[in-house]
Amino acid sequence: MNTLFLKKLFVLVFFANIASNIFAQQKPNIVFILTDDQSYGLMGCTGNEFVQTPNLDKLADEGVLFTNAHVTSAICTPSRISILLSQYERKHAVNFNSGTSVSDEAWEKAYPMVMRKAGYYTGWIGKNHAPVGKGGYISGVMEKSFDYWYAGHGHIGFYPKERHKIFNDAIAFTQPEVINEGVDDFIDPNARKLKGAIKFLDTRPTDKPFLLSINFNLPHGAGTSTMKMKKDDDEIYKSLYRDLTLPLPDNYVAKKDIKTPKLPANLLRAEDRQKGYDYVDTPEGFRERYTRQLQAMTGIDRLVGNLRLKLKELKLDKNTIIIFTSDHGLFMGEQGLGGKALCYEKTTHVPMIIMDPSFKRKNRGRKSDALVQSIDMAPTMLSMGGVAIPTEFQGKDISKLLVDTSAEVRDYVYTENLWSTQFGNPVCEAVQDKQWKYIRYYRNKTFSAAKKIKVAKDLGIPVNKMLYAVHDPDIAFYRDLSDASLQGEEPVYEELYDLKNDPEELYNLASKSKHQTKLNALRKVWKNEITMARGNEKPKVYRYTTDSDPKGGH
Repeated sequence: MNTLFLKKLFVLVFFANIASNIFAQQKPNIVFILTDDQSYGLMGCTGNEFVQTPNLDKLADEGVLFTNAHVTSAICTPSRISILLSQYERKHAVNFNSGTSVSDEAWEKAYPMVMRKAGYYTGWIGKNHAPVGKGGYISGVMEKSFDYWYAGHGHIGFYPKERHKIFNDAIAFTQPEVINEGVDDFIDPNARKLKGAIKFLDTRPTDKPFLLSINFNLPHGAGTSTMKMKKDDDEIYKSLYRDLTLPLPDNYVAKKDIKTPKLPANLLRAEDRQKGYDYVDTPEGFRERYTRQLQAMTGIDRLVGNLRLKLKELKLDKNTIIIFTSDHGLFMGEQGLGGKALCYEKTTHVPMIIMDPSFKRKNRGRKSDALVQSIDMAPTMLSMGGVAIPTEFQGKDISKLLVDTSAEVRDYVYTENLWSTQFGNPVCEAVQDKQWKYIRYYRNKTFSAAKKIKVAKDLGIPVNKMLYAVHDPDIAFYRDLSDASLQGEEPVYEELYDLKNDPEELYNLASKSKHQTKLNALRKVWKNEITMARGNEKPKVYRYTTDSDPKGGH
């Protein structure tokens, strides 16, 4: 091999590397922010008159606010896995009651894994509520899947150091501020290095685009219920909003005033509801929890503001897309209901903002009422990052809606609840377009939580073990819940709502003769949508129960 040839080869390789680095830097950075239990109306830009969220409002002013965004399952774990895998729960088959975790094969097609393989530097900060790998939370798969990991499995509480050692080196004590330290550590090479963080490189490489997932455990009750107004807490979490007399929600009904339950008593067993939602039973309980939720939102908002300032300081702001949404909503006593795991707007309708700084001013600050879903986040991020979308994804790329807010990606939204447990929740499924929603419910086959609690106390059994442990037979029960309607089980109750004229879903029109044509049409839509959601493949999951993994962190 002659010297001239070697010189030419060296020059070619040198310029190829330069071109590769320039291409990598041209790809946008992406920050995906996910909150927990945040109903649609908990920000100024979504109509809240009391909460202070100037940074989130500004994000909406500079991006696109989706006003008709929905989750696929209104409960934490299945919703978050649906976001990660871009699949309906029918397909991924992982929930609190499923006795399963995401298999390694399925996880390979999660959006962080796909984007990491495509050259993105990836980080995960905050909460993880997705059991992945054999052994679920203790498998170590999640920790090894990212270039930067600063998170706790399950709930992290308002004071994360009290639950997870990984956060012990943080200077702050409260959740938004601890997460903010992790964000700074990930983005800024000059920031204080957190000893607890798991990193594959000392600092973020500047020649690669990054994908950062920020996951809050707020304003969820696991966080807001543990707020203690400690002496060293920020004033936000001690006094903000406490000088206001917050109004009760529209159609609020205190427990003592419930005359006719929203759903038949043998379908939604209110007496078995989780105790964590008892605050909705009284106006005083509602106001205290609502105050804390507003405080948490202002803390989250401040992090968003700090994030944007940091991006600008590092000259990353003009090439960083920010996406903001929630895993589901929450009932706060409306119509006497508390909690989630239903298919009503209050639980499935969530805020969603996408801000791409590369867009022209005319494409900013707009609203889209297109029917979009949480499973659309993964394909949209991949598309915006120039990464091929796996065929396993069920969501839609909604990036085109950012420049054409009159465009559509689907005619109907399908949602479901398969978290039917001793806490009284029924299996339900829903389809909706922009005006009409159809919900169907199935016979509640679950055993009573109240009865389990009584026996646990009688025999000295820890109540949480009695209520939350999932054993091998539960896998079969969950599969039956999931498959029964596809195999012909008929609903025992149906609802039909005219969302245009009844957005609060107060008047069930399913039994009205004048609406039978619409009801029958949506029954056919339901059949098509649920068949599509389930797909043809067997779920790619591992057995993950108390029997298989007694120390699995269920």
